[in-house]
Amino acid sequence: MQERLNYAKAAPDLFRAVLNFNQKVNESGLEASLLHLVKYRASQINGCAFCLDMHSKEALADGETAQRLYVMAAWRESPVFSSRERAALAWTEAVTRVAEGDVDDALYAEVREQFSEEEIAKLTMAIGVINVWNRLSVAFRAQHETEDRAA
Repeated sequence: MQERLNYAKAAPDLFRAVLNFNQKVNESGLEASLLHLVKYRASQINGCAFCLDMHSKEALADGETAQRLYVMAAWRESPVFSSRERAALAWTEAVTRVAEGDVDDALYAEVREQFSEEEIAKLTMAIGVINVWNRLSVAFRAQHETEDRAA
């Protein structure tokens, strides 16, 4: 697969705006570990290999465990996530898949038990910005690094 275009070069002002938004989200006060999980799960849903590669490496470098990344696609069946993380992952899925159905009141109530209103706004913006990155990377076929492996 070949990259279609370099969107950073094609629209540098908008690229910088998304970078700035991303930086503000990262500095929002939400736990870095939680943001890693949100970025990773949204990227799984959106099928973004570039972002999965990048965010798995970042998460591991920041102390995330490989086990939690391995079981992320089946997080509901795994005991390795806290109640707060579970609420964030459920919210991530609902917001990322918003075109497939409503973000229902029961889920919002569950999220509200774990997060303040300010944190929910920040969490939702974090989900929004990773979805922007995923869409750019998938649409333009951003290429991630590959490892050479002996057969």
